[in-house]
Amino acid sequence: MIDLTNRFSRRGFVGALGALGLGATGLTLASCSEAETSAARAADDHMEHTSSPAATPTKDYAEMDSMHEAGVKAFPAETEGLGGQPLSYELDGDVKVFRLTCQKVQWETEPGRVVEAWAYNGVVPGPEIRVTEGDKVRIHVTNELDESTAVHWHGLMVPNSMDGVPFITQPPIRPGETFTYEFVAKPAGSHMYHSHHNAAEQVTMGLLGAFIVEPKDPSTRPAYDVEYTLILNDGPLGFTINGKSFPATKPLVAKRGQKVLIRYMNEGLMAHPMHLHGMPQLVVAKDGYPQPQPWYCDTINVAPGERWDVIVDATEPGVWAFHCHILSHAESNHGMFGMVTALIVEE
Repeated sequence: MIDLTNRFSRRGFVGALGALGLGATGLTLASCSEAETSAARAADDHMEHTSSPAATPTKDYAEMDSMHEAGVKAFPAETEGLGGQPLSYELDGDVKVFRLTCQKVQWETEPGRVVEAWAYNGVVPGPEIRVTEGDKVRIHVTNELDESTAVHWHGLMVPNSMDGVPFITQPPIRPGETFTYEFVAKPAGSHMYHSHHNAAEQVTMGLLGAFIVEPKDPSTRPAYDVEYTLILNDGPLGFTINGKSFPATKPLVAKRGQKVLIRYMNEGLMAHPMHLHGMPQLVVAKDGYPQPQPWYCDTINVAPGERWDVIVDATEPGVWAFHCHILSHAESNHGMFGMVTALIVEE
């Protein structure tokens, strides 16, 4: 992630963001299933723990404006812990060997809000696994939790015995045990890995990560200059992008004229329509598979389990709001929270 300390001042950021008219009214979330109800309760808990709690409605416009401004001025806020970084590997002949450890950690989702998370290698999301199509991959998974788990390689075409579903394809990985997965990485595209045991709890608690398979022939992928992965989640950790909630989310940064590849991955229990202000998104792939006819949109609905790849032409300088458009996932009368970030296009 790019450090904005010297490249874009916070004062300049606030001024530019204010000029965009980022406001949006909070809505009441109507959940349609037991899983969504559980996630909504978790979101309520998340909002109660933000620096601008929404438990008591704010009617005075000056107070409301002040709270909104304070949240924007804090962005991007520093927190402990950074997930989604590349996972290193060892070579055993022609096999790339990775190691994942499942463990409980204390995780700071936003300044001052520290919660228990279940993590791969101590971070949320887990480290990014990136290989090339056709690579032989071996992944040792050690369970340091106090309950069983397993890992499913979501979107990857693996042998049945490596699919990671306890009592269907393998025994669960019990506390203290290690299980080894081995397969050839295919197909190319944006994929995920996550728990498939007590998954509604384990995944929303943080047992998730990105698994990127680069095409063997790079000429088959769309051209881009910079790349970001946005893993969406909801539940006990709150509404998060890459394990963090606004104002601790990280902005996306590009130079004017660059093409920005964004990989959306939804590991949560709810759909999240992701809306970028100012520039359209060209949809080039779904679930790792190229779209036969790419198409433009400004809002793309990312359902649980889905991955969408989009390319944004960074043609318009400034700070552009970027958020889930289920507005109760992003803003209340006490300010923005949760699934909000920004695309910063520099001259």
